[in-house]
Amino acid sequence: MKKYDAIDDIAAVIVDRSEVIPTVVRWNRLEGRPRADDFGRALRAEVRDPLWMLGRQWQVGEFRGDDAGSPVTARLSWVSDPVTTLHTGGGADLTLDGTAPLETLLEQRPIPAAVGGHPISLDIRLAAGRRWVKLLRAAGLDGLEDEFRIGYPVTAPDPVAEDDYVVTAHPPVWQTFAAVAGRVVDGYDLYLHLTADPGNRPSDGLGLTEPDGDAVNALGPGFVAWFARLFHRPAGPAEDSWAPPHLEYAAGLTVDASGDGSATLVADEHHGGPLDWYSVDATGTGGPADPADRRTVSGFLPTGARFDGMPNTRWWTFEEGRVNFGDVQPDTTDLAKLLLVEFGLVYGNDWFLAPLTAPAGAVTRVEGLAVTNVFGERLWIEPAAARDESWRRWSMFGTTDRRGGIAPGLVLLPTAPGVLEGATDERVLFVRDEVANLVWAIETTVPMPDGSSRRGREAATELHRRYQDALAAGTPGEPPNDAPVHYRLATSVDENWIPFIGVHIPGDVREIQLRRASMPRLLAGATGTPERVRPRTTVLRPGLDGEVPEPYLVFEEEVSRAGESVSCGWRRARGTDGRVHLWRGMRRQAGRGEASSGLAFDRAV
Repeated sequence: MKKYDAIDDIAAVIVDRSEVIPTVVRWNRLEGRPRADDFGRALRAEVRDPLWMLGRQWQVGEFRGDDAGSPVTARLSWVSDPVTTLHTGGGADLTLDGTAPLETLLEQRPIPAAVGGHPISLDIRLAAGRRWVKLLRAAGLDGLEDEFRIGYPVTAPDPVAEDDYVVTAHPPVWQTFAAVAGRVVDGYDLYLHLTADPGNRPSDGLGLTEPDGDAVNALGPGFVAWFARLFHRPAGPAEDSWAPPHLEYAAGLTVDASGDGSATLVADEHHGGPLDWYSVDATGTGGPADPADRRTVSGFLPTGARFDGMPNTRWWTFEEGRVNFGDVQPDTTDLAKLLLVEFGLVYGNDWFLAPLTAPAGAVTRVEGLAVTNVFGERLWIEPAAARDESWRRWSMFGTTDRRGGIAPGLVLLPTAPGVLEGATDERVLFVRDEVANLVWAIETTVPMPDGSSRRGREAATELHRRYQDALAAGTPGEPPNDAPVHYRLATSVDENWIPFIGVHIPGDVREIQLRRASMPRLLAGATGTPERVRPRTTVLRPGLDGEVPEPYLVFEEEVSRAGESVSCGWRRARGTDGRVHLWRGMRRQAGRGEASSGLAFDRAV
């Protein structure tokens, strides 16, 4: 059987028998050929049956109108009450004069000077020392540099001293201290001396004679002012808003009230980070009764609120179709989606925009809106939350009033437009260990004495190895033990795991708090009472660096089953006056769940 048919004369077949074997298809392009240059009539889209269009409008209810007129002009009356004072958690009152953003004053933490008696923050000490030497040279006092190197020195760590193990256990840190020891001025130590008492002078204890002593003392105020401009830090515990028992900030704001509706703002549960209207609650009233001196009245032309793809209000108008409401597939319980679709399709053209430029650092509340419509009617509209009918009160971006309801006014705090966050130099992860019945504070990031940071486990391992090497170098070793069974009193955990145990609140037999405890440093071959492992982060050291150590308690409800992550790092922002502000701030976030330390007691191995 042939697989194909051969055609000898293909041209004759195409010409004579094209209706039998249609092997070629011819196409003609259809296009318009206008006979005039005027396209006006073609673009008018003339309607040939207007009665049909009127019938369709009647069917969909387009002719069911009401007497509501569209707004033509409007006048808005509003009052702004400035936020004047910040009440820190320590009890100090700081004036908000616009020189520093609110985050700077509320979140600022002290710059750590020492941990366990050993100086830290070497990078800041060197920067301040370079500044002081520069001031000496500019004043022609170059010959006094050696006096300050001796009076405020950076000492080299002793590899034999146990107090210096926090430095000698880490080779890079040890090398940095050894490189600058005896060669630089400890400027931070000088700054702490000058700010400890108003009567302190740079020449104290150096034995300088006149007139060098007076010339050096004249440089002190400028040096202190330079450090204050460069680093924001609390002047004392009273200006520190961090509440260690709650692992969060606590502060309040005073509003220079101008009416009964004004309120005092509190931010007693701020976890660090952005500050906005939702970060504060309202409590308390006060101020003069007549706000006439702060009332502002502005007129404007109302503009309809629109969104992309909004249905056009006029018939037979093309739309962009960026929003496809037909693609919304709500379930029977998705009331929010149904309300959104209803708003977009039915009530979308009932909203108008009223421009209002509210000042920053103030609580702005609208007294009312006078609207004139197309019929010449003038209507006075009050805020929805102005009346006492609590079941009908409604407010958008409203601040919660702890006396009940919503406080009137929009809160615009005097914050920075943006805050840059540096690398985290401290991070502590609070986790629950149900097996050991403890709460652990795991130091995942630990600050080093030279100003850098290391992973907590690496730093703990190096420090433990340093203690173990020192013990092995000074002891002959353990005696031989041929017993087939060894008894272990307790297992050990990494030294960056700090335990918190539950203790009863005084006078209460049920409620408990979490108290900072310590694990013993178990060294092979060690005899006697083991040394306690101390935390290395400032987050876990409240009350530990004083002359008399005090316990550190954390409220039990602050550590959830998910855990809590508390970090500390440098923040940088630019204020409204253009100045740069630098401070150390805390940040609290959710953890990563429970953990198990592997701690066990009474083990036979």
